[in-house]
Amino acid sequence: MVFLFLLVTIGFLVLPASGDATTDTIQAANNVYVSNYTIDPAVLFTGDTATATFYVTNGNANQSVMVNHATFGDNDILLTSSSYVTNTNIGPLQTRPFVFSIGTDKPAGTYYPSFSLSFTAGNGMYYRTPVKVDNTLLVMTIADQPDSFTQGVKETISVQISNPRDNDVKNVIFEATGNDVTLTPSKTYIGDLAAGTSTMVNFTATADEPTTLFMHVDYGNGDNSHTINTTLPILFTTDKLQADPVMSNIVIALNNGTYDVTGDVTNAGLSNANGVTVTSLSPAVPQDPERNYVIGTLKPDDFGSFEITFTAPDGTTSVPLQQSYKDNDGNVITSVQNIDLTQATTQTGSKPSMLPALVVVIIIVLGVGGYLYQKKRKNQ
Repeated sequence: MVFLFLLVTIGFLVLPASGDATTDTIQAANNVYVSNYTIDPAVLFTGDTATATFYVTNGNANQSVMVNHATFGDNDILLTSSSYVTNTNIGPLQTRPFVFSIGTDKPAGTYYPSFSLSFTAGNGMYYRTPVKVDNTLLVMTIADQPDSFTQGVKETISVQISNPRDNDVKNVIFEATGNDVTLTPSKTYIGDLAAGTSTMVNFTATADEPTTLFMHVDYGNGDNSHTINTTLPILFTTDKLQADPVMSNIVIALNNGTYDVTGDVTNAGLSNANGVTVTSLSPAVPQDPERNYVIGTLKPDDFGSFEITFTAPDGTTSVPLQQSYKDNDGNVITSVQNIDLTQATTQTGSKPSMLPALVVVIIIVLGVGGYLYQKKRKNQ
């Protein structure tokens, strides 16, 4: 009986103290709150994954709080990592991060999954968080290109890359590819591209044949890779602003089997023609003294004369003349014009002049006459 009495007495003494401790724990839990959260990427594409981090702060100045379960997600935003199921202590005025991996296959829209946290004493805590899904892609635009492409001529192309999304993207890389074309540079690393901004990429293209450029932009939305593409056909046409040397006033003379061709070259274009040169091509065989002729630089509407000499096999009726020049980028541009050798004028050798012999005869006659005249006077 005495033992039972003591046991009951002790129980009554302990119960009030235990009740006070539970009340304090519950009140301490009420001072725990979500002080911040981040979602990376901030805006998802359908099918993307993201990292959600919640920062839980213990607002109690003198009391720790024990939590034993934390999770995040719902039927729209799926938790792809594990929940926190073990007891975790958060000290006074301390902040503890809880990190989750999430994903969604939902269409564009804003969803509101919940972050929940349980305490060893007291009620749990719930915090609803907006998660945005937006399938807007980056935009690639050809900002500047030449009016025309010319074979073997280097041209500059400018491409603008814009980010119309509400979040930044990272690791943006531009790349251009194509057959029968030299691209410099073919790949450009841009890095991060902030929301609502754009950047410009410049590169040069030198095409050997008509082709198509394929342009790609790879970028990361968080750890998710995305790509946009566009194409640019390269067709050879006449540049409206380029130099245009034209040969005219061609005169062909044949002298002892050697053709002597003279003429003019006029720049009928709108740009300078640098280093204009004229030469003959096979079946012609260039000969001295004018195997080829360098006119030099011709400004628009300017002209220069040339003279070239060559031989050609018997029976040749036409020979191609090639004129070449360099544009402002140093590209060599050539054109060919055939000339009709049947229009050549033949130059025959002229007869020796009789004037020198006549002068000698006159001198001799005068000399002899003078001698005889002087001799006659002396005899008289």
